[in-house]
Amino acid sequence: MPLKDFEQDSAGRHFSSSPATLTTEADSSIAREWWVERWLDLLNGYRFKKRLERARDYARQGHVLSIDFKNAKVIARVQGTEPEPYRVSLSIDPFTDEDWAAVAETLAQQAGFAAKLLAGEMPQSIERAFATNGLSLFPFALGDIHSQCTCPDKANPCKHIGAVYYLLGDRFSDDPFVLFQLRGRTQQQLLKALREVRSRLVTELPEPVVASEPIALEPIDPQTPIAPATVPVNLQQFWDYDQPLEPSLVVITPPADGDTPLSLLGPLPLPTDGTTDNRSTQKVVTQYLEDVYRTAGQAATVAALS
Repeated sequence: MPLKDFEQDSAGRHFSSSPATLTTEADSSIAREWWVERWLDLLNGYRFKKRLERARDYARQGHVLSIDFKNAKVIARVQGTEPEPYRVSLSIDPFTDEDWAAVAETLAQQAGFAAKLLAGEMPQSIERAFATNGLSLFPFALGDIHSQCTCPDKANPCKHIGAVYYLLGDRFSDDPFVLFQLRGRTQQQLLKALREVRSRLVTELPEPVVASEPIALEPIDPQTPIAPATVPVNLQQFWDYDQPLEPSLVVITPPADGDTPLSLLGPLPLPTDGTTDNRSTQKVVTQYLEDVYRTAGQAATVAALS
């Protein structure tokens, strides 16, 4: 059954006791949510494409028997060639309580973020709230995801781990709060923190100041300059900055919406004759360049953080 049929227990843990199957190719024309695209970009950037194909086949054929979200870890059972299913575990580094308190403060101060989250929706630019605090909701690369499988395959990710990766994309589509759970906060915990911060911010609003008497304004001296004198700009040093940067103010994070330069530039101006073959070429070239941009961006981010 699809992952949207997952159940939730009294502790807020999501689980499925039935085999899960991946969204079929026929469903690929349906636009995915942006956070699902971000997760799948991690997979598409993996260099061993054949292994990903086997993992995708495992996901489609229902080899993933169950997935259970235990706190900030994913536990799955995947049927391989042996009679006993393999056990797969996935996790990413959770944020500290201090990190989550800072994120909740930032989210609560933005009415749009708070309203969407309280309504059970994922705001489009929520990554900004994490980036403001030097964090990233999404892992930068597959290497940031801690994964293990009891199968004898030494490669990581093996096809069993890869199948769970793909099915998590479907799960994120149905419940984006799973992403927060993997970082250490359930939906209920996050919403409770938001409500508490919002309530505190309302009580801290200053009382409006009402003047008891009209304020007398002094006349302006005609000789008083209205604006400060203009400081001349040295164009040769305009882009130079010789002061050290405060590390806490430097935030390195991928684009919140997963866009590439192609998203900003629009369709490529390739020659076209309107035929099906020509349109296919345009699509292939565009997809290739998008993959190149995403791979380069991920590599640059990893290099900057190293």
